[in-house]
Formats: sequence, C-alpha cells, structure tokens
Amino acid sequence: MTTSFQRFSSVAKINRFLHITGQRKNGYHELQTVFQFLDFGDYLEFRTNNTGEINLLTPIPGVDNDSNLIVKAAKSLQQQANCSLGVDIKLDKQLPMGGGLGGGSSNAATTLLALNKIWQLQLTTDTLAELGVELGADVPVFVRGFTAFAEGIGEHLTPVDIDSPWFLVTIPECSISTAAIFGAKDLPRNTAKISIEDVNIAACHNDCENLVIKLYPEVAKMMAWLLEYAPSRLTGTGACIFSSFDDKQSALTVQSKLPNGVKSFVAKGLAQSPILAELKNSSKC
Repeated sequence: MTTSFQRFSSVAKINRFLHITGQRKNGYHELQTVFQFLDFGDYLEFRTNNTGEINLLTPIPGVDNDSNLIVKAAKSLQQQANCSLGVDIKLDKQLPMGGGLGGGSSNAATTLLALNKIWQLQLTTDTLAELGVELGADVPVFVRGFTAFAEGIGEHLTPVDIDSPWFLVTIPECSISTAAIFGAKDLPRNTAKISIEDVNIAACHNDCENLVIKLYPEVAKMMAWLLEYAPSRLTGTGACIFSSFDDKQSALTVQSKLPNGVKSFVAKGLAQSPILAELKNSSKC
C-alpha cells in the first residue's frame, strides 16, 4: 500500500452553448450542449488507508463533508465494488462554487477515476459514468474525459471535434444555484433540438443567460463590459463568463484591462481531460 498521496487534476468545463429542449415529468430538464474542458482547475490528492473510512482532510467552508460530492463519490464506489479500503483526500480548490464551471462534478469524477485505479477495482468507464450520473448530470462527461455533444439530461455523450480557443474566464462576485435557475418559471424550455451535424457554436446560445443577467446585476454588468472586447457567453447556469480569443496574448491583454477587483483566469480549451494521461502514469495501491 502506498503511504504517499497521489495527485490528480480536476479541471473546469465550459458549456460552449446550452439549449433547453424540454422538461421531464420528474423535473429534470432535457438539454443539448457542448462540453469543453479547460487547462485550469482543482487538484485532488489520495492516500489509501486500511480503516475503510473516507476522510476529506480539507473541508470546504459551509459544506458538510458528508454532503461533499467527493465523499459521496468515494462512498458510492466503495459500495459498488464492495471495497473495504478507505482513503484520505486533500482538495486544492481553485474553481469557484456556483460558477458554472462544474467544479463539484469534476471533483466527483476525479474521485471515481482515481480510486478505481488506486484501489485496483477495475470497473469499466461505463460503470463509473453510471455511478457518476447518480451524483450529478455533469459527472459523466468528466468521467469520460473528452469534448462532447451532450443530450438527455447531459448523460448521452458523443465525441465532437471543435475549435479550442484561448478563453478569458471572469468570475462575478455571486454564486448562482443551478436548482434555482432550472426551477425559474420564465426559463425557456422549448428550444428546438438540433442534430450533431448541425452544431454551429457561433449560432447557438445559452438559454439560461438572459434569466441570469436579469436576476444578477453583477453578471449583467460584466457581460456588457466583456462584449466590447470579444465574443462572450455564460457557462452553464453561471455565474462565470467565458470570452473567446485566437491566442493567449489577446486574452491576457483584455484580462489586464478588467475593472479592479474582478477575479479571472486565462485558460486553453482542451479536447481531452488531462486526468486520462495522469491515470496511465499513476501507480496502483
């Protein structure tokens, strides 16, 4: 058994567009989107223990450990594989909560993938994705690790080849509840479905954007400022906004002009999550 921690990436995603095409009787929304990863995110470290306990050593303020998707993912994996091993986990948190960057879902997926390797469970990617969707609709895309056109509630994924620009991601000073946005009465829910062959990202949109802008003046103000410089769009249900650039320097130049106090980062779009390569190079328990 290794006595040292093994470190894995837990990157951000953006929704290059987000169309809401309907709502199921159980309340879940039917959607179409393209998920793309960024070369920026959190990091998780894992060290196996023999006690069977799941110990998150770096709790998130205001979030009970048992409610954290990291802990839920580890326990779900234990139960699925009837595994008696435990794990100590450290989280290096960089992604904002409520920002639409998928931080919690990414953390859950990294936990499933890393522990499957470290605990030598040999569960298939399909099984891990099925466990993931029980934790959150965005978890499967992080498990599979490729840029994808998503349908259903986000779990039906098809690899897609798209451009990978540089992005300036700005982080308004607000946290937006996904449940609150999806529960809003005036959220559009009838966008016409498109086929994967008809995906034209520039012509698509985010159905949550107008509602978020109306409810959150911080987002509205930031969006208006960014649109003066580059194509900009809300990711997911927000609050983060991504602006697209052809090269890193252009993104950095606009970042340097941001109003004082605005948090942001510059990142490259990725076709594949880095954790896939990290798993190949990692050691087992």
